Amino acid sequence: MPLLAKVDEDLKGAMKGREELKVSCLRLLKAASSNAAIAKGKANLEDAEVIDVIAKLIKQREESVEAYTKGNRPELAEKERKEAAILKAYLPAQMPDEELKAIIQAAVKEAGASGPQGMGAVMKAVLPKVAGRADGGKVSQFVREALGGK
Repeated sequence: MPLLAKVDEDLKGAMKGREELKVSCLRLLKAASSNAAIAKGKANLEDAEVIDVIAKLIKQREESVEAYTKGNRPELAEKERKEAAILKAYLPAQMPDEELKAIIQAAVKEAGASGPQGMGAVMKAVLPKVAGRADGGKVSQFVREALGGK
């Protein structure tokens, strides 16, 4: 079942169950997906593209949590955390660190990279393989470590 079809199904269930937060969050996801499809000139997005949209929305929520926490607005920060949790349910299972490190080591060997100057080549090789299954920040950190940086 396509990811957006699952979102539609869950949206209907949330509407029937009167889950206001989930309804608003899933509607936001559908709107963001539609906007992304329009921007790309497509009728519908592929699942991988929807996962990218979800990842962006989660990142926005996490940044908002940080801002609300600094601004002493715990109720708004909690709402953003709950929305992020709802969205994370639609992401594929996150890759274990060991598996991610193995992929990075293989990419380092394949690219023949050494030192920080090889980071771009390694990231270019790794990111398509782990799309949606690993956080970009974590990938970047592990690549830096693999190339001998901090």
